[in-house]
Amino acid sequence: QVQLVESGGGLVQAGGSLRLSCAASGRTFSSYAMGWFRQAPGKEREFVAAINWTGGSTYYADSVKGRFTISRDNAKVYLQMNSLKPEDTALYYCARGRGGRYTDASPSAYNYWGQGTQVTVSS
Repeated sequence: QVQLVESGGGLVQAGGSLRLSCAASGRTFSSYAMGWFRQAPGKEREFVAAINWTGGSTYYADSVKGRFTISRDNAKVYLQMNSLKPEDTALYYCARGRGGRYTDASPSAYNYWGQGTQVTVSS
């Protein structure tokens, strides 16, 4: 069974930075694309960023492009968030893709999800 555990969330002022981490169990972690999604209260879950299995291809939502960076190593996937805005406040989830080669913004392309870590940006 694959388990994903997010960490690094917290309360930060607008303009600040946070780095989220997602630790994945299972030896096949490195073979799969990984993604970050977020969900704010009363809103649908939305795509944030994705990275393919090699780390050589990344994809970002327009709302975070230029401010967030997704990366990975052999054990974790990361989301570096800079220039945070109040509208970035949400529960952030990492997810493991069904495949490895392509980055994808659709939640249906991911079949394992973490429990989420809360990010709150104050104005």
